[in-house]
Amino acid sequence: MSYLVLARKWRPTKFEDVVGQEHVVRVLRNALDTGRVHHAFLFSGSRGTGKTTLARIVARCLNCETGLSAHPCGTCSTCQEIDQGRCIDLIEVDAASRTKVDDTRELLDNVQYAPTRGRYKVYLIDEVHMLSGHSFNALLKTLEEPPAHVKFLLATTDPQKLPATILSRCLQFNLKRLSPPMMQDRLALILDAERIGHDRQALAEIADAADGSLRDALSLLDQAIAYGNGEVRVGLVREMLGSIDRKVVDTVLDALASGRVDMALTAVSDVAAFNADYAGLLRELLLALHDIAILQQLGASDELVGRRDINPLRGYAERLSPEDVQLFYQIGTMGRRDLSFAPDERAGLEMTLMRMVAFRPVAPSFVEPQSVPETPPRPFQVDKSSARPAPAALHLADSPPADRIADLAARWGQLAPLVGASGMTRQILVHSTAALEGNRLILAADPSCAELVNPDREAAVRRALEHHFGFTVEVCLQASAIEQDTPAKIQRTRQETQLRLASETLMNDPIVRELQDQFGARIDPASIKPKI
Repeated sequence: MSYLVLARKWRPTKFEDVVGQEHVVRVLRNALDTGRVHHAFLFSGSRGTGKTTLARIVARCLNCETGLSAHPCGTCSTCQEIDQGRCIDLIEVDAASRTKVDDTRELLDNVQYAPTRGRYKVYLIDEVHMLSGHSFNALLKTLEEPPAHVKFLLATTDPQKLPATILSRCLQFNLKRLSPPMMQDRLALILDAERIGHDRQALAEIADAADGSLRDALSLLDQAIAYGNGEVRVGLVREMLGSIDRKVVDTVLDALASGRVDMALTAVSDVAAFNADYAGLLRELLLALHDIAILQQLGASDELVGRRDINPLRGYAERLSPEDVQLFYQIGTMGRRDLSFAPDERAGLEMTLMRMVAFRPVAPSFVEPQSVPETPPRPFQVDKSSARPAPAALHLADSPPADRIADLAARWGQLAPLVGASGMTRQILVHSTAALEGNRLILAADPSCAELVNPDREAAVRRALEHHFGFTVEVCLQASAIEQDTPAKIQRTRQETQLRLASETLMNDPIVRELQDQFGARIDPASIKPKI
């Protein structure tokens, strides 16, 4: 017997075997079990997501000899003929090869005749968007009012190309791309049934390369079995796919964290020796940066990060600041977009890595904010003589560490908003008060932020302070009632004061009063903004 490829051998023949399309399966099951079956179904989605498979399952349900239901027997002659592709009442048409109007008319000439054996005559038209405009016009009337014994099952990868008149006459189902974990579980089930040895990480590589298509994943699995001589192992799968070694990505991340261009370019040279895909290396780097960002913001578990081994990334989540990770990711995505415009891909990749290092910002200056002036200047005028120069940066490098920590605790309300942090770390900084206990900085977070208080967030706050101020700070983060004003409250009070003063100044301005008296002008309070 000739070998049957896995994509055909393991093609689902009942709804229970369909993976990742529960939203479609539920509708079809309910319709079939209740007998409320529409005369035309349109299945759309990317390649390999199960459009034709679902259509054939529906055809089996419609014509199973045991009766109309969502559970065909699979053993009657009609079910067997549909599985083997020789059922006379299931007319499968490849619209890509029969685009002419004459082909469509010839097909529809037989619509009026009753089915030969089954309950319904089912027309399965694959890649229906390839039909010509005249073919759609010929199909339109029949699709709108078909005979009671006819059902249409349409499948397409590009529903935008279908006329609105066709779409309005069909029940539309959009099939989703399968997630890598779903495909890994399906591949593992198949390999266990076939008694083929495999690694979970090897299946992750195949699922990633399949890009949401289960059929592509099964084709790659067939290739991996042949490449591995009956086994599916991660090293052999990476060789087969030409995947980038994770060690190379780690080397590039280490170079970015250290700010060393030479190390990054050496990693690219090592990859070039194996004729690697430079675009693939940049893609793997961006995926690693994405996982690092998740670790920093959410403290994600293996389940949240998904298919990748996150243990090597935990160190980079500590070494890189969230701002640097976001900057590297943005530069990388722009570099990937421009890779085709570079003289060659290697030059484009190297320039992207050098750009990441060159544009990495230094720690911001330790600057004290300006105080709110007691008497604001008159609106619509600029008093140059009263302009205040920007305060100079405070250089605390020569002070003892204990004095610097004490100064930080004493002026926490002014200095905390200046720390270059983002997300939940910044929320904790601006909604907490500081006190000194020995050489430790005790941060009392507002009770509203109690859920954010944990060891990971405490470490993130410590890193943000050390990165900004340039000295080591021992931090103890706790949630408790706050008696002093937090930086957020101080800032809010300052803004309210500025807005009140701006409103009073505007109301007392003679020009504004004259406009009100002569023209009945009104001031929109929401439009008043204090001058900064």
